[in-house]
Amino acid sequence: MGRTQFASLSQRDSNLRVFTVSELKAATKNFSRSVKLGEGGFGCVYKGVIKSSEDPLINIDVAVKQLGKRGLQGHKEWVTEVNVLGVVEHPNLVKLLGYCAEDDERGIQRLLVYEYMTNGSVENHLSPRSETPLPWTMRLKIAQDAARGLVYLHEEMDFQVVLILFQP
Repeated sequence: MGRTQFASLSQRDSNLRVFTVSELKAATKNFSRSVKLGEGGFGCVYKGVIKSSEDPLINIDVAVKQLGKRGLQGHKEWVTEVNVLGVVEHPNLVKLLGYCAEDDERGIQRLLVYEYMTNGSVENHLSPRSETPLPWTMRLKIAQDAARGLVYLHEEMDFQVVLILFQP
């Protein structure tokens, strides 16, 4: 299968939902520390609850990633994440549900809304500080599934993926 057989990113439809800052504030209890899942180069990630766009009676758990003002990644990376993850669908990749880019009293807010991973992140399970370390068979399965996701991104999408592996 060559890359030319697949639609380029610009030709793929995005089903991303556009959120307002007020919607995401309500979803995350005003970005409360009590629902903070973690922090990385992009900024903070919060657990939230949104209403389904198809059925407002259904609540959906989400992870809301907020670009930090002093984050190592900037607007360009945020745009890339929206453009790339907004069109990919694969069982081994977390799904981007929507985004927010809006001005408020704190300046421009750039947020990404992902499906919530109920079992936590791979990092949490593989960390030496994990309360429940994973057995090696499960670690191997995770590595294989991650590889499947990377193969999808590399071979079936119209862009290159660079993977840097390191040992902690």
